[in-house]
This record gives sequence, C-alpha cells and structure tokens, in this order.
Amino acid sequence: MPTALAALPIVVVVLTMALLHWRAALAGAVGLCVALAVILGGNGLSGGAVMVAGVAAEAASSTLTILWIILPALVIYEVQSQSGALERIRLALTRLSDDRAVQALLIAWFFGLFMEGAAGFGAPVALAAPLLVGLGFTPVRAVTLALLGHAAGVSFGAVGTPALAQIGLLGLPGSQLAALTMMVHALPLCVLSLWVMRLATDVPLTRRHVGIALLAALCFLLPALLLAGLAGPELPTLGGALAGGAIFAVVMRSLHLKRIDEGKWRLSDLAPYLLIVALVLLTRLLPPVQVALSSLWLGWEWLGYSGGFAPFYHPGTMLAAGLVAGALLTGRGALLGPALGAALRRLAPVALALLVMLALARLMVHGGLIAQLAGAASQAGALWPLLSPFIGMLGTFVSGSATASNILFTDFQAATARALDLPVVLMAAAQGVGAAIGNAIAPHNIIAGAATVGLSGRDGEVLARTLIPVLTYTTFVGIIVFIASRQF
Repeated sequence: MPTALAALPIVVVVLTMALLHWRAALAGAVGLCVALAVILGGNGLSGGAVMVAGVAAEAASSTLTILWIILPALVIYEVQSQSGALERIRLALTRLSDDRAVQALLIAWFFGLFMEGAAGFGAPVALAAPLLVGLGFTPVRAVTLALLGHAAGVSFGAVGTPALAQIGLLGLPGSQLAALTMMVHALPLCVLSLWVMRLATDVPLTRRHVGIALLAALCFLLPALLLAGLAGPELPTLGGALAGGAIFAVVMRSLHLKRIDEGKWRLSDLAPYLLIVALVLLTRLLPPVQVALSSLWLGWEWLGYSGGFAPFYHPGTMLAAGLVAGALLTGRGALLGPALGAALRRLAPVALALLVMLALARLMVHGGLIAQLAGAASQAGALWPLLSPFIGMLGTFVSGSATASNILFTDFQAATARALDLPVVLMAAAQGVGAAIGNAIAPHNIIAGAATVGLSGRDGEVLARTLIPVLTYTTFVGIIVFIASRQF
C-alpha cells in the first residue's frame, strides 16, 4: 500500500478541521470512512465485517472507560462553580500580592493548572481569562495568558485523561509513562513560566520577576514529578497545582507580598480535591489495597479484539467517590443532581468525538495503516525524536483536544519507535508533551476562550501571541527527546 494512501485518513481529518473548521466528530467520521475505503480497497472485502465489528467494540469500550473519568470531573466542576467555591479560590489567589504581574501568574499559572488537573476541557481558559480582564489586562492578552499558563499541565488534565488514553492504547506502566512525560516537560516548563511572566508585564523582566516566575515553575514541577513517579498519571497536574500553589502562597506571604484585605476562602472549598488526592494515593501506594481493588476485571475478547477495565481501581471511581463524599461532608449534596444534569449536557458532544476518533485510531491499527506510516517515518532515522513532539502538537491543533491527539497518534508513535528501535515509552511521552502544549494554539480553544471575554474576530491576534512560545516549547522538547533517545 502506498504511504500516501495510508496517510490519507489523517490528512483528511487535519484539513477538514484546520481549513474547514469542522467539528472533531464530523471530521473524524469522514476520516473513518476514508480509512475503511483504503483498507477494503487494498485487502478486498474478506474479513471486512469482522474488522468493522471488532473496531467498533474496542472503540465503544475505550470510550466508556474514558467517559467515566470525564463525567465525574465535570460534575465536580459544576458543584464547585454553583457553590461559589471556585470564585472564592480565585479571589483568594489575586489577593496574595499587590503586583499585577504576580497576580496574573497566580491566576494563569496556578489556578489554570489547578482547573486543568481537576476538570480540563476548556475550564481553565473559560475561568481564568475573565478574571485576568478584571485585573486590567486587555482581552487578547488575558486569553493568551490563560492559554499558555495551563498548557504544560494538559498532559495530565482532567485527572490524567490524555495519558490514561495512551496507557489504554499501549498497555504501558502508568507511573513510568507519567514520570517520563513530566521529566520531558521540566526544562521547557521553566522557560514557559518566564514567558507567562513577561506577557504579564509592560516592561522587561526584572530580576525579582524572573525569580518569582522560576519559583512558580519549581513549586509546580517538583510535586508534579513526585506524584507522577509515585502515583501515575491521575495526580501530577491536580496535585502539583494544589501543593505548589500552597507552597508558593506561603513564600509570597513570607516575602510580605500579600495584601491586607486577604481573600476569605474555606477549607471546604478544597474538600473534593483533597479527598481525590488522598484516594488516588491510597489506592496506588498501598499494595494490599491496590491488589484488592484491581483484582476485579470486567473485560471481553473476541477474535483478536479486546477491551475492559477494573471498576474499583478506575480513576473515575476515585473521582466519583471524592465528589460524593466531599459534597456530603460540606453540606452540598443538594447540588449533585443539578450538577450531574449540567455535566451530562456537556458530555454528549465529547462522547461522540471520542468514539469517532477512537474508532479511526483502532481501524488504522488493525487495518495496517499505522504500520505503513511507521515504516515511512522510520526513514527519518535517528532524527525522528526531534520531530515526534510536533506530531502531538499538530493533533491537538486540529482537534482542540490533547486526548484526541493522543488517541489519533499514539499508536503511530509506538509503531515508529519499534521500527527505529527507539524506546516506546519515550516516544509516547514525546507525543503526550507535544499534544499538551498544542492546546495553546488550537483554534477551538482560542475561539472558546475569546468568547468568554467578548473578543470577536480577533482570534488571529491570540494565535500570533501563543504560536512562538508553543513552537519554542516543542522545539525544546524535540531536542530533549533526541538527547534522551541516544541514552537508551
């Protein structure tokens, strides 16, 4: 099969989303039809019905396991929003310093990362951008700050959804992939914090601002690295933002940077997040608990196709437990019903897009298209690690979702790694990091963020401001992955 034909489904998805601005579900459906036509045209009708049925079953199974993460994450967001907890947390952050640049860093960085880890799916930009406008930033700069501030945490957004999609596709050890992904992020993340601080100031960075920006980067990075290595992909962004934000706040207070009218927030506002962190750590770090909960496996297998999950060990179950316990303990149980309804309304388009993209990815794997593309990519030889993060970035640019990018390209990255005798987990990490930073240039995210601050027809201005940082970040990642690949 010619490589151009094998690439045609992905090209169709990229062009229809990037140029025609189709939704992910529609573009994916067209790509799915193209992939099916290419495969059947090359192999004939023999076995076609079995392949379609098997791919559909795998895609449906994977979609349900991912949705069980997304749904409780969205319900938590709705409960916190309706109770006013998010507003109190945001106001408390802005009152830690009189310096507007530091306030912008607190909102765009820590609050953005926190919301990405807890909810994802557009929540960080939608919540942070209006507050930044309220601090006096122009709408264009506010959206730019919000997009860049949370991007490094997207690898583990929505309690690890993008990374968990990779783990489900490749069967990689969760803590190994999470730790390596976070290590690849480390140096570019520090550069990104400086970029965010520079955007927040009207003058060149002072030594004080450089120090504060690097402190913010390290406050998030160090606990995120620890959580990634110990607990896996669910907690690095959420836990890193919680722990790092607390450490940063203490340092700011000790430096006398806080304002007198300190914001009033309640411990109960953090209850669901603290419970989730505790549950995930409990189930991942205590071997008896881990074995007991993961022993029940609900799975299926049919003619080489398979799927399944461990219901009591699944991160979605941890989220649901933390959600319900937190709501009941803080007297917010009455909000669960309305919050669930609001979350379900947001879930439908996400579910359809996931199903279509997963079906396309699995069809390309079982139909041999990914293997064909990997063989062609292997012609890049030792230089492929330099290019691999750009594939993840491209996937998020056209789909607006790091999870969709990972679903679409993780198998391709793994097959290319095997063809070049490169470590699969490293190339999967490169894919995940590229997909994360691509979130800041995805037109879908820019448009959605611009809508929250009343921008109209100025999306290009935002993209012009985020493009150079994203390309710089991705280039750094490519160099890091290239160097690391030489050490394995």
